Amino acid sequence: MLNNLFSRIENYYEEMISIRRYLHQHPELSFKEYKTAQFIQSFYEKLGIEVRGNVGGNGVVAKVYGKKPGKTIALRADFDALPIQDEKEVAYKSLVPGIMHACGHDGHTASLLILAKALHELKDELAGIYVFIHQHAEEYAPGGAVSMIEDGCLDHVDVIFGTHLWAGESTGKIQYRTGPIMAAADRFEVEIQGQGGHGAQPHKTKDAIVTASQLVLNLQQIVSRRVNPIDSAVVTIGSFTAENAFNVIADKAKLIGTVRTFDEGVRQFIEEEMERIIHGTCYATGSTYHFLYEKGYPAVVNHAKETEFLQKCAAVVPEVKSIEETEPQMGGEDFAYYLQKVPGTFFFTGAMPEGLEKTYPHHHPKFDIDEKAMLIAAKTLGTAAINSQEN
Repeated sequence: MLNNLFSRIENYYEEMISIRRYLHQHPELSFKEYKTAQFIQSFYEKLGIEVRGNVGGNGVVAKVYGKKPGKTIALRADFDALPIQDEKEVAYKSLVPGIMHACGHDGHTASLLILAKALHELKDELAGIYVFIHQHAEEYAPGGAVSMIEDGCLDHVDVIFGTHLWAGESTGKIQYRTGPIMAAADRFEVEIQGQGGHGAQPHKTKDAIVTASQLVLNLQQIVSRRVNPIDSAVVTIGSFTAENAFNVIADKAKLIGTVRTFDEGVRQFIEEEMERIIHGTCYATGSTYHFLYEKGYPAVVNHAKETEFLQKCAAVVPEVKSIEETEPQMGGEDFAYYLQKVPGTFFFTGAMPEGLEKTYPHHHPKFDIDEKAMLIAAKTLGTAAINSQEN
């Protein structure tokens, strides 16, 4: 069965590349992926595969039914792009100014579409039901996973698998992890309200820049001095804004940043500590503040049984050269919500491009993937889906 599946996926490799490059040239931002969603839905309709569009927004869900009874297995791929200008000099460069697939979601979609096509052709030999979840809006909270779940994409699903093409690791490598593999990703804003004035008369002001500068330093003490060193956490200030003339003391300053954690207790503790430190810092300078803390995706926590099972499935794929446990990644992923509902696991598929002087990271204007990694992703997901009937 698996050899038959693998050969079909290989036969459709050029089509897989074509799909990926078409999507790369025509990217769409989160919650605005209308044409991409229609492209995916049309692909299934042409094959005669049951498909439903507008799932929880722009999501698309297709199903392949095996001839024999069995479990319901879900596989997920995301398809939104990022607000980044594509700076690669390749034939499939983005045709949309300021928008590109800089995280591999085009490859995720192409892999899943071809896998679905191959499984559909083998449906008379298969047991169970195979659910293909094409998710919109992974890049931008609140994301598309929650609304798709609410709209029934996980109904009757027994297990779910997902992968991320990982350009920082060599092609042929599969990385897994039991428990937390990706972090909760939160966002915060702090607006300091002081009292502006003339740059030559600081004693008559409450300098918002000085207060905000103290706050930047004080917030760093949360991780270094308040969080248990055994627990991983990040508090990052990504933006500091206070625009004024050279001889004006600012009355306002704004900080924007992110918090990354793996443990819900640590996550809550940091939010509370931030409020305490912000209040104290502003009180000391006679300033007021507005603090907004927005919880993003929770941590992606893989289930032990399914993660161990995935390792065995990856070992069956001929192109997989190494299987290793990875360190937790501080990036966020709303695949977390699926794993809160049903058993499953999320893993990384190495996709480092060959022949480049430099490998560019995810979310970089020159980001790209080794397209051969899509074959590995499709075969690994396909193996997990089929073998889950016996697991």
